[in-house]
Amino acid sequence: MALSFCGSNKCISNESISNKCVNAYSVDEGVLNNGCFVDALNLVPHVFLLFITFPILFIGWGSQSSKVQIHHNTWLHFPGHNLRWILTFSLLFVHVCEFAEGIVSNQNMDHLHLYMPAFMGFIAATTSVVYYHNIETSNFPKLLLVLFIYWVLAFITKSIKLWKYAEYNVGPQYLRFCITALLVILYALLMAVEMNVIRVRKYVFFTNPPKVKPPEDLQDLGVRFLQPFVNLLSKATYWWMNPLIIGAHKRPIELKKIGKLPIAMRALTNYLRLKDAYEDQRVKDPCRPPSIWRSMYRAFGRPILLSSTFRYLADLLGFAGPLCILGIVKHLKDVYFGVHFMSSSMLLQNTSVLAVLLFLALVLQRTFLQASYYVTIETGINLRGALLAMIYNKILRLSTSNMSMGEMTLGQINNLVAIETNQLMWFLFLCPNLWAMPVQIVMGVILLYYFLGFSALVGASVIVLLAPIQYLVATKLADTQKSTLEYSTDRLKKTTEILKGIKLLKLYAWENIFCDSVEETRGKELTSLKTFAFLNVLSALNGSSYFSVFVQVANGFFTWGSNLSTLSDINIRIPTGQLTMIVGQVGCGKSSLLLAMLGEMQTIEGSVYWSKLPDFEMVREGNISKNRHSVAYAAQKSWLLNATVEENITFGSPFSKQRYKAVIDACSLQPDIDLLPFGDQTEIGERGINLSGGQRQRICVARALYQNTNIVFLDDPFSALDIHLSDHLMQEGILKFLEDDKRTVVLVTHKLQYLIHADWIIAMKDGSVLREGTLKDIQTHDIELYDHWKTLMNKQDQDLEKEEEEEEDDDNLSTTTNRRSKIPWKVCWCYLSSGGYFMVFLMVFSKLLKHSVIVAIDYWLALWTSSKTSGTSPTDMFIILCAAGITLCLITSLSVEFLGLSAATSLHHNLLNKIIHAPIRFFDITPLGQILNRFSADTNIIDQHIPPTLESLTRSTLLCLSAIGVISSITPAFLVALVPLAVAFYFIQKYFRVASKDLQDLDDSTQLPLLCHFSETAEGLTTIRAFRHEARFKQRMLELTDTNNTAYLFLSAANRWLEVRTDYLGAVIVLTAAGASIWSLRYGLPSGGLVGLGLTYALTVTNYLNWVVRNLADLEVQMSAVKKVKSFLSTESENYEGSMDTSQVPENWPQDGEIKIQDLCARYDPMLKPVLKHVNAYIKPGQKVGICGRTGSGKSSLSLAFFNMVDIFEGKIVIDGIDICKLPLQTLRSRLSIILQDPVLFSGSIRFNLDPERTCSDDRLWEALEIAQLKNMVKALPGGIDAVVTEGGENFSVGQRQLFCLARAFVRKSSIFIMDEATASIDMATENILQKVVMTAFADRTVVTIAHRVHTILTADLVIVMKRGNILEYDRPETLLEQADGMFASFVKADM
Repeated sequence: MALSFCGSNKCISNESISNKCVNAYSVDEGVLNNGCFVDALNLVPHVFLLFITFPILFIGWGSQSSKVQIHHNTWLHFPGHNLRWILTFSLLFVHVCEFAEGIVSNQNMDHLHLYMPAFMGFIAATTSVVYYHNIETSNFPKLLLVLFIYWVLAFITKSIKLWKYAEYNVGPQYLRFCITALLVILYALLMAVEMNVIRVRKYVFFTNPPKVKPPEDLQDLGVRFLQPFVNLLSKATYWWMNPLIIGAHKRPIELKKIGKLPIAMRALTNYLRLKDAYEDQRVKDPCRPPSIWRSMYRAFGRPILLSSTFRYLADLLGFAGPLCILGIVKHLKDVYFGVHFMSSSMLLQNTSVLAVLLFLALVLQRTFLQASYYVTIETGINLRGALLAMIYNKILRLSTSNMSMGEMTLGQINNLVAIETNQLMWFLFLCPNLWAMPVQIVMGVILLYYFLGFSALVGASVIVLLAPIQYLVATKLADTQKSTLEYSTDRLKKTTEILKGIKLLKLYAWENIFCDSVEETRGKELTSLKTFAFLNVLSALNGSSYFSVFVQVANGFFTWGSNLSTLSDINIRIPTGQLTMIVGQVGCGKSSLLLAMLGEMQTIEGSVYWSKLPDFEMVREGNISKNRHSVAYAAQKSWLLNATVEENITFGSPFSKQRYKAVIDACSLQPDIDLLPFGDQTEIGERGINLSGGQRQRICVARALYQNTNIVFLDDPFSALDIHLSDHLMQEGILKFLEDDKRTVVLVTHKLQYLIHADWIIAMKDGSVLREGTLKDIQTHDIELYDHWKTLMNKQDQDLEKEEEEEEDDDNLSTTTNRRSKIPWKVCWCYLSSGGYFMVFLMVFSKLLKHSVIVAIDYWLALWTSSKTSGTSPTDMFIILCAAGITLCLITSLSVEFLGLSAATSLHHNLLNKIIHAPIRFFDITPLGQILNRFSADTNIIDQHIPPTLESLTRSTLLCLSAIGVISSITPAFLVALVPLAVAFYFIQKYFRVASKDLQDLDDSTQLPLLCHFSETAEGLTTIRAFRHEARFKQRMLELTDTNNTAYLFLSAANRWLEVRTDYLGAVIVLTAAGASIWSLRYGLPSGGLVGLGLTYALTVTNYLNWVVRNLADLEVQMSAVKKVKSFLSTESENYEGSMDTSQVPENWPQDGEIKIQDLCARYDPMLKPVLKHVNAYIKPGQKVGICGRTGSGKSSLSLAFFNMVDIFEGKIVIDGIDICKLPLQTLRSRLSIILQDPVLFSGSIRFNLDPERTCSDDRLWEALEIAQLKNMVKALPGGIDAVVTEGGENFSVGQRQLFCLARAFVRKSSIFIMDEATASIDMATENILQKVVMTAFADRTVVTIAHRVHTILTADLVIVMKRGNILEYDRPETLLEQADGMFASFVKADM
């Protein structure tokens, strides 16, 4: 039959309608009595809306696509905004139901009027909300009159239809009547919303309508967190996050990009809210102390209730999924089609309708769930900000006695800030679970009882019985976690002491003793971690702009000396205070243009104008080089002075420490400076040390940045830099440092990806200007050039993505390298292989087997319920499979945990051994904090974070793959839809992982300054209060809190962005699986039970898809800890072996103490210059030798050479006939004694500090203490020789600590004793004691004194004066003093 709007002539039979045959187009009984014409009438409003709005949308706002996006400072929500969106979504849903009813009730598919109005209504409703959104964002309410007319017309036409249904006795028993009634109500409500907008905004029918501005937050362009201000759809889907997350793939997210918090979310706002609630309690009931819990409820209770409502709705909708699956399975073979009027139950028996309802229920459920999560996290962050402000105010009011008497310690304050406030934040996040979970359990048990009967109660009783066991396990977990934390703290304390005293440990050959001590504590920590892992397993089982011009070139023709012009017809402007970029191909004249402006080229014709400060009056310069401004210029070919790094950068300008440090950081020079022998005082240039091209380039740029000039010329500063250093220099140096100074910057570059940052662009070609203007101007007026640039930019971006991370060379010593989208597979394999190949095999094999068994259990149940099992008893097989599944769950969980522990043990052991046996040079060039980070934060991540993340990732991935496999095996047609779904998933995870990593880094980096600020305030309370600077410090704390909260809020919003998309993707998978099942059943492929199994698995995909991506992102961040540890594992160790065997060395060596230094040349590193050059000396047994010289003369280097701690590459030191280079290091260093300039004591006892090897008797220790004049003092201490020494020996004075070091040296009884400037940092009295001991107790020993105060070596037998690694003077002190013009004599005169 042909398709027609009203259908063909037909006899209609119905209980309420008399039997008659009529012409479908007949209007004999009145137009409104023909149902088809009534439906046609309902089309009129929809067509009207589409006809009016489409031109406005596509012509008006469509043109915005080629322009810059409208900024959010024009956004304004009209009255009833949220209600309008809710009603529109409801309208869309009802139109879908109307369309479905029309399709299902139209058996022959020839009556278009049954579903065409519904379809057009859906299109019109969608258009209305798009139209409204565009009007709202541009704040132009007059155009809303179109929507008002539409709602009125739609209401009238639907009311006529409902009236006619009632007239013909078509009542609520028919679905079409109910749908029409709902539509009438919805149109009436939307009409009322529109009338309310007219009433409030008075944009029509009123004179003098009020001017309404957007909220204050939206007028502030710095506010970038837009969740509270966007429309309901964008709120639900986090659509406003798209530019940030997609943009992160090209350029790292920085603090500048995430901006500020809205006022309502700032710490000050929430602090005042919480404080008011707290003070109200005090006012209402002065006798009762205020409760912080009640204050929190009053201040933040409403959003928690809203979150709980969302959670309840999500939980209730969660039950819709299984019920829809039941309906689909039940009615698969009984599809019922009614006539023109059908009941609701008939519609719900249609499997296709149920599949769509299942999809919509899932979408709504996940939307409400994510809304609940977001609201609680936002509220938790607001609470945290308020609490931090309250704590800070309390700290500022603490009395000095509170701190000094220990009533409030720094540790307690740090604990409050870093841990307790976060725990309260997470408590709020978990609050909705407290009342949502009981509802879930009760509803679940009721449904199970309805379907399964008594068996459901058995399952519920098991849950109740397991609850106490779970509580017990949780308690044990908490206790184990505490003990693990204690052991971890103890281990870190010992490691810190080792690193601080590493020089002494190496000199005394005590590395292994202290290493064993750390390993012992580590063993206890790992035992605790194993217990925790086991308990965890048990728990688991249960437009144009105006600018002023700084430089202008008019009709310029310039040459390098010939008659031919190099630059021709140059007419350009350099705007004041803005960034101008000059681009073009190689050789087009970019650098020449800069030099022409600087007056370095001959002018054939034209002029260069420079503004005259401060009023920017333009002055024509006859002689440019004489009259123009001073220009900070970085040439393309780097040029350095023969001077220090500091002098090259300051370049004659006054030194400002703050500005200097800012420039160093902006140019990423600090890591390079740290590697130079004398830091920034190292001489560079032609006579200085060699620098790479990139380092030279960055020093030249730093010079330009440092100069306090109004204009800066940078000639291709990125040419010698890699992409990561270029990005850092662009962001921190040019965009941040120079823009903050409001300086005029002219940048020549080939990197077109930076053009988006340019305020003005000059494009050159063949010596002339091709185009000048903003990027927007060029995009509009020269599309071909813009497209060419776009192609090149995309290529550069692709080159960046393809770049592999390799070992950094001298050019790239900075830590600015930032991995973008590549997963560190090599690092992952390093971690897994550290855990052992057997454990890796066991984990992979058990995981695969476990998930195979789980699928087998579900498959067996599906067959069982379909009554298709045969042979073995279904119950027996089910029990066998369940037992195997439980066993494998235990094995897989334990294998992952123990793989993690094994890897953690191996990595920490190797790291500790590598670090402790590294050459002393390593500790000189590597910051202590960086090494400690490997043992603290990174080790903690490897110990406790990676294993659960790895377990969760493998589980969720295998569950998703299992689900896809099961669905595909049941309905192979699903595989067709899998490809686009997989592509969508790939791009979602690709963009999210990069953005998530950046935001996590921002969260971490913004938290540390906040913690430091609290610590600094607590330590400097007296000073802050003395200066009356409390207000300034409070403001700083609020800024730091808001910055950290901004990063965390964006990270939370990014997580919601991911989860919403993966949840919707999961819902599409469910819909696809349901559709494929229904389609396949027509060909008799799957049974009902198997269809149910497939759809149930599809539901699990929704839950686990986002965890795959989240865990992948987390693992990627956590693997950076493994990478950092791995980088230290490549450190070369000292050669401890030597060419002589220990047995060949006499036990009493060195017995005499004779030292022969023969043509000694030494250096700290093969890459560095020698610090000792051809040194020759002879020291007799028992001789007292003094060595002096200026700083850097090589004195201390010579003392280290005795212990073979520097690279002796020529010559030798012979002690008692043995070349020390041939000795094993342990043997050499254990036979000599030394006292260092800075006294080093370790926490423990006095006995441990004097004799950690525990080889000496008490008498010998007391003798040593007596010689050091410490015996009486130690006797007076509780415990005597076993008295406690705190960390660093802080419970003793500096002088006492130095005397303990003297006693330690005496205990060793070595015939050679070295004092390396041991008196430099102590008082005269202690120095006299030391000198007395050396002359008496060490009378028979060879003593070498490195002198800081030369009068201490006037009584020596021999004095050696050094200069630049050479021996300048060598004789008895009396003889040297006779040389009036000698260096030693001058030292003595200066010291008198």
